[in-house]
Amino acid sequence: LELVKAGLVMLTFGNVSGIDRRRGILAIKPSGVPYDSLKADDIVLVDLEGNVVEGRLNPSSDTPTHVELYKAFPMIGGIAHAHSEYATIFAQARREIPCFGTTHADQFHGPVPLTRLIVEAEVVEDYERNTGKIIVERFAGLDPLELPAALVAGHGPFAWGGTPAESIENALVLELVAKMAYGTMALDRNIAPLDRYIQEKHY
Repeated sequence: LELVKAGLVMLTFGNVSGIDRRRGILAIKPSGVPYDSLKADDIVLVDLEGNVVEGRLNPSSDTPTHVELYKAFPMIGGIAHAHSEYATIFAQARREIPCFGTTHADQFHGPVPLTRLIVEAEVVEDYERNTGKIIVERFAGLDPLELPAALVAGHGPFAWGGTPAESIENALVLELVAKMAYGTMALDRNIAPLDRYIQEKHY
């Protein structure tokens, strides 16, 4: 529901999950349930193989993506996915979000990474799971805590954090910096990223 309050989603778009690492179980929004009727009892519990452990509804169709991220990034405890407007614009344009200012540098240690475009065979075979895999692939050599979000090319943003609440906060800041970057590039299409020494000071 915080996704709605933050203005990051509409209709039934988006989802949030949280994981109990000790039990190996994640809780996630059910598929296709409008936020204005969503209740705690609707949340679905799923194991790390994607099997429903508890819940009467179907888990979000993005559940396999969340599972892949939890498996690859053991330090995270929550994931938020939203088709927020400006972050999705960058994902659709297949562009990373450059760091143009200190607001970005406070939260993200460099540009927000962009995945490659998913290929047809990956869509046909296991689309949602492969979406998670291309995020993990993009983060080879990167610290997911220093860059707590990714843009999936042609799709939209995923953000994460130590808790579900932190993942939503990171999704909200991601949308803000995407909007600011879009405006900055509109004013000066040749603007360079903020000098690295200032980025480092703020991060």
